[in-house]
Amino acid sequence: MSNKKIAVRNLRLCTKDCLCLYVCPTGATDTENSIIDPEKCIGCGECALACPSAAISLVPADYPEQQPKTNIVISALNDQAQRKSSTEKAASQIAALMADCGLGYLLEAMARSERLVTEDIMREAGYMLPQSSNVRQLLEELVANPPTPSFPIETAKKLLKLLP
Repeated sequence: MSNKKIAVRNLRLCTKDCLCLYVCPTGATDTENSIIDPEKCIGCGECALACPSAAISLVPADYPEQQPKTNIVISALNDQAQRKSSTEKAASQIAALMADCGLGYLLEAMARSERLVTEDIMREAGYMLPQSSNVRQLLEELVANPPTPSFPIETAKKLLKLLP
């Protein structure tokens, strides 16, 4: 595993101030899809230092293998993620009914917070790491049993083809 790092942008945090465009020596940050080009990135970190919203981080170019987790741990994490997801959905629905109201704004913030915690839980369970077999298993389960009628099955199938 190499020590090389590359810059990545968290699109949720990015405020489009675009200072990264002016400091990147290779032009890796100047892309149409807002994803920093890993082929051009040299890992200097100038873009991360210049970003006023702290939306850019340096990450390893190569990740280590995921540490194995027992089925009990994965099951507990899945249960917790399901509860957080349900809370997020309820908060979003109530917030939509109370638009332009203080309580509505609070519920929107709560929904966002629940989503971020759920993402952390899913990452901990190994579902956000492409090298994890959990990702493949989860996508296969979602394709076989979509959680909602609008679930993007074709996108999940494309992701399955891209996974190693």
